[in-house]
Amino acid sequence: MKSKQQTAATLELDKARPDTGATRSLLVVGIIFVAAALRAPFTSVGPLLGLIRDDLGLSNTLAGAITTLPLLAFALLSPFAPQLARRFGTANVLMLALLALSIGILIRSGSGAFMLFAGTAVIGLSIAVCNVLLPGLIKGKFPERIGLMTGVYTVSMNICAAAASGISVPLAQHAGIGWRGTLALWFAVAALATIFWIPQMRNMTKGSTGDHKQSSIRIWRSPLAWQVTLFMGLQSLLYYVLIAWFSVILSERGMSSSHAGWILSLMQLAQLPFTFFVPLWAGRMKNQRSLVIITFILFMMGILGVWLGSTAWMAVWAIGIGIAGGFAFGLAMMFFSLRTRSTQEASELSGMAQSVGYLLAAMGPALFGLLHDVTHSWNVPLALLVVASILLFVAGLGAGSSRFVGDRN
Repeated sequence: MKSKQQTAATLELDKARPDTGATRSLLVVGIIFVAAALRAPFTSVGPLLGLIRDDLGLSNTLAGAITTLPLLAFALLSPFAPQLARRFGTANVLMLALLALSIGILIRSGSGAFMLFAGTAVIGLSIAVCNVLLPGLIKGKFPERIGLMTGVYTVSMNICAAAASGISVPLAQHAGIGWRGTLALWFAVAALATIFWIPQMRNMTKGSTGDHKQSSIRIWRSPLAWQVTLFMGLQSLLYYVLIAWFSVILSERGMSSSHAGWILSLMQLAQLPFTFFVPLWAGRMKNQRSLVIITFILFMMGILGVWLGSTAWMAVWAIGIGIAGGFAFGLAMMFFSLRTRSTQEASELSGMAQSVGYLLAAMGPALFGLLHDVTHSWNVPLALLVVASILLFVAGLGAGSSRFVGDRN
């Protein structure tokens, strides 16, 4: 027999589910555009950091804070996003977040360092809300196609993230619009996402009543929830460390900057197809431990190859790491739905996991760099990634088991 909480959640989904194919299609398009807007405003900054630093006269520490600040915003607001959705409705909160994201992009492109950091903070807080609520929304709106829609969502996010990284410098330097104009261009994506989200204001209702406070407490006390959280956090740490330092490691191994950048792009491209297919595979499995094992093997092969292998094989190691990252990210996004029974629990777990996850992600690149500064070698920092991969494997075996966060055992 269903619990009262499950019954209430089911009634909520029945009321809020679109009645026609047209509204369902609009929701799919809306999710695609929202996902596209969640990474490009962030990943477009990294390649432009040198231009921004020189133009505004920033120190390296302040320049680095431009990329760290959004991650800290993710960690700060993520646990509170489900509470906002319960009070004001998921569709309404997402709309406000998209409006704030659009405004934040414009503020960031304004004059002076204050506008840059203020806009960056607004962008980070806005993205945090969307990050947390979208997995629960997908679980509620597409209960029979969670894997497919999670794949669509993650692919849209990662394609735009990769594109933003690749075109930022050419646009800033060769299109004559500078770094401010380049960053401002992503307003168009956020604005389109906002426009396509307007129909959802009529198609969704506010959350159902129920013992949500108890649900939130149970999530934070659940060993399974912590396993999912650690898996999310460790895959985030691995991703952001490698994005920040992989090219530097290759350059110090004697590779040209352009070649190192190409290898980094190859790593990101290798990730893309698996962010789509892994959620599909995971959704069809009773448990996902076999996918966790594959993820671990690929991460270990890639990281050990970078550490101990020949630079002639670096493209192979990069592809292995990229595929592992695609597996890990796809699994992390699916665990929010697969390990919960209701949309509310999915949002609570997403908020918990992303809060801790992005805190680890914010600390990872700095810790990696500190270890290199202290030891004057890449051996200890790369050993840290090996340890992180082992911990990811252990957490993943628990997160990939066929259980729910509300289960007592």
